[in-house]
Amino acid sequence: MKDILIKSILDSMNGDTAYLTDMWEDCLDDKRKRYARNKFSIVLEKMEEFGYLKKQGYKTEITFTKLEFTDAADHIGFFNNIIFTNEAFIKKSLKKLDSKKIFIDISKDLNSQKFNKLILKDYDLFIKSVTSMLELSSIILLTIENTDDVELKKELKSCFKQIKEFLDETNEILMKFRGSNERIVLQRILNNRIPKPGCLKI
Repeated sequence: MKDILIKSILDSMNGDTAYLTDMWEDCLDDKRKRYARNKFSIVLEKMEEFGYLKKQGYKTEITFTKLEFTDAADHIGFFNNIIFTNEAFIKKSLKKLDSKKIFIDISKDLNSQKFNKLILKDYDLFIKSVTSMLELSSIILLTIENTDDVELKKELKSCFKQIKEFLDETNEILMKFRGSNERIVLQRILNNRIPKPGCLKI
């Protein structure tokens, strides 16, 4: 996975509304190459989830329209809803992770395909929810940097602190009583999903 700048996605629109195809063609990585189209579409869905865009149309006629919060309270409420939803999913998933050893069969092979399938099948919700929280943190830092609203900055800093504390607690629970190989594998997965500020994972 690599990072994609939120700004580069928005800049690819050349207006308030744009076709998915046009955005994909105009949004290039740092090597001036296009992203894989299916992955780019998934990132646009994330942009919709985080309140940046609204999707309309179907197949070749899909368009995205920029959205903007005009009220700080609505903005914070929207972010808090994402936080609470993901916290619930993570807590539910942690119960499964705590209930059994999940890496016994792969202790000698950290790149085991069996492990990858196991994670994707049984812990997809956990990984997705943690990724969403990490990406929301990235968005919060970007918003803090670009807003002049003092009250919004204050509330966003509180949201950021809440996410960090929750993920720190989650990590502690996840790593507790795990063997060294288990910890290495889990940490690799989690570290690979931490985006740079102002970026999403693609």
